Amino acid sequence: MNELPIYTRSQLALRNGQEKPEIWVAYKGNIYDVSRSRLWRNGKHYEHWAGQDLTTELVDAPHDEWVFEHFEPIGRLV
Repeated sequence: MNELPIYTRSQLALRNGQEKPEIWVAYKGNIYDVSRSRLWRNGKHYEHWAGQDLTTELVDAPHDEWVFEHFEPIGRLV
């Protein structure tokens, strides 16, 4: 099994749909590339911003963590 690459919060923050073309979010230590999701255009999804760890914010979302089943983890957040 291949280990996922490790990224820092600073590296994640650059993948916000503004600084770089990638749109990444983290959840429970995993980083997901949500660039292909039409709901994350321009790095924003309702009041949530890309380039961040959304673990604590998901509590207020109208959905559960099952939304991440649509995306393969691309890295780990340290």
